[in-house]
Amino acid sequence: MIDIRLQKALQGAHGPLALAVEMQLHAGEMVALYGASGAGKTTILRCLAGLTQADAGAIHFAGQCWYDSARGIHLPPQQRHVGFMFQDYALFPNMTVRGNLSFALAAGARASRVDDLLEMMGLQALQHSLPAVLSGGQKQRLALARTLAAEPQLLLLDEPLSALDAQTRSLLQQELRDMQRRLGLTTILVSHDVGEVYKLAQRVLVIEDGHISQSGAPVEVFAKGGTSGKFRFTGEVLAIEPVEVLVALTVLVSNQIVRVVVMPDEAANLHAGDHVMLVSKAFNPMVMKLDR
Repeated sequence: MIDIRLQKALQGAHGPLALAVEMQLHAGEMVALYGASGAGKTTILRCLAGLTQADAGAIHFAGQCWYDSARGIHLPPQQRHVGFMFQDYALFPNMTVRGNLSFALAAGARASRVDDLLEMMGLQALQHSLPAVLSGGQKQRLALARTLAAEPQLLLLDEPLSALDAQTRSLLQQELRDMQRRLGLTTILVSHDVGEVYKLAQRVLVIEDGHISQSGAPVEVFAKGGTSGKFRFTGEVLAIEPVEVLVALTVLVSNQIVRVVVMPDEAANLHAGDHVMLVSKAFNPMVMKLDR
């Protein structure tokens, strides 16, 4: 369990901003922080990592106090066992893939852990290459592997996939979700992408002007529980769930999530990731699968 209470005065894009948040995370959970740029999301990550000190509050992780303003406690980053993956990956350009991983190994870690990470991320064939020759997706895998090399207890991801093209991003979202759940690693993800939050996070906290304005499962926060009346648009299927004798489809349209209910035979040939057209007259939606 992680208990977090943070207050910090910031200078935002539109003037002074008072960051004030309280949250709890459960072990093995992936929580997303969602909101506009300048709302305080990255500052929260930096405070958790010990890179930025809050003005007031406390952070307790699994019974250990990382920060307590009232008691004068502020553990340095190296004592927090946090893995922080930055937007720009921050790879060492003069080190090979293997060199980047070896440098990041936790003290006393077995050297074979580098081989385990190379295999996990599919980078064995590139282990002697420099970052400059890697693709965007390969750099992302290397940055994540290097973050894991230190054996963190808490993983912080600051828009880790924002620089990738849509196809690579979609592929790595699936890989990241599978890896996080396989390792059971408590994770906080910062993202501006509704679809990404829906695919990866069990819970989302919406940050507005330094405060948590909404929280809950992504479908609860973004879908608003409604079904549109008259529309025609295309989108990507995010989830397919049986609802009694019907099937509920969750579809990402632009940067919005829409839920519609269809008959089982209409959903029979659909899978998460399919592109579809939704057409509705009144409250009778039709779903047509599109060729990619």
